[in-house]
Amino acid sequence: MKYQKLITTFLLLTICHVGVPAERVNNPSSNDPKATQETIHLYRNLLKIPSKGILFGHQDATLYGIGWKYEKDRSDVKTVCGDYPAVYGWEIGHIEQEAAYSLDSVYFSTMRQEIIKAYKRGGINTISWHCDNPLTGGNTWDVSSKEVVKSVLPGGKKHALFLTWLDRVAQFLNSLETEKGIKVPILFRPYHEHTGSWFWWGKNLCSAEEYKTLFQFTVEYLRKKEVHHLLYTYSPDNVSSEQAYFERYPGDTYVDILGIDMYHHGGKAQVQQYINSIHTVFGFLTPVGKRLQKPVVFSETGSEGIPMNNWWTEVLLKNIEAYPIAYVLVWRNAYDRPRHYFGPHPAEHSATDFVRFYQNKKTLFQKDLPAMYK
Repeated sequence: MKYQKLITTFLLLTICHVGVPAERVNNPSSNDPKATQETIHLYRNLLKIPSKGILFGHQDATLYGIGWKYEKDRSDVKTVCGDYPAVYGWEIGHIEQEAAYSLDSVYFSTMRQEIIKAYKRGGINTISWHCDNPLTGGNTWDVSSKEVVKSVLPGGKKHALFLTWLDRVAQFLNSLETEKGIKVPILFRPYHEHTGSWFWWGKNLCSAEEYKTLFQFTVEYLRKKEVHHLLYTYSPDNVSSEQAYFERYPGDTYVDILGIDMYHHGGKAQVQQYINSIHTVFGFLTPVGKRLQKPVVFSETGSEGIPMNNWWTEVLLKNIEAYPIAYVLVWRNAYDRPRHYFGPHPAEHSATDFVRFYQNKKTLFQKDLPAMYK
């Protein structure tokens, strides 16, 4: 058993190192040989940022919040602590359908403006894509078929359709450009939480090889479409081991950033379970990130309705501050669902604790950001 465990560890480490160019050992960079200079600088600065602290992020931070939508320069986070997040999360589901607005009812034209504004502030933008089910015509949560991933891969009956979807993604991403012609660097996070089975690309809906091929094909296709300002983030849902984390890993040449999506469910009753998961995941991701010279991020987290007054300082910060995490992002504050919020807002019971979280020298917000693109 002892030797079997050693062999398993050796094989896993070998898998993790496949495709790492030798020149990256002393000169870490994006995997895209045509990456823009701003994207390369962002990558290198994300590797350095843990020595200063952990960047704080919020999904759809400047688009809407509790009781408001599309108000200029507003943010629930800013209203509470006087500062913007350092990281801004966005969702482009329905872009593949040429819709005017996303699955969260955000106009893409408005989203584009806010992404560019966040970049000009010096902030960091990360994008997820909950695309519809191309085989059934259902939404991203339609898991009625185990043939969806296979159908979009080369040779599949929905491959041609999926190429048009990727074309639309590429068009939107390439439109994220300043008036000076600078493409806004994006941390792109496709096909996330694949270790669960609630999306059509989930664990029980496709084989490991099919998932890897989907991720790899997407990266290669977007590069062919001249999208060279992306850093690709790999973000499984909560897992209990390093082996489970890397089971569907597409390879070092396709992944720039190691992330994890992990939520605190169940309120106070399950707080210790959440804390244990944090230490398990970041316990094994920390040495892997260092070895592979890839930033490690808490790509999604939070607790809906924030069940504890001291959640920010005693649950989140207290348990992540020891790890070299580049950023932590909490999910959105829905404008039309009063209990569906993951960030603070002025009338919320944990707002005072969030101010303490903000004031802690370990947390970094907009005003704390160094020049990330230089």
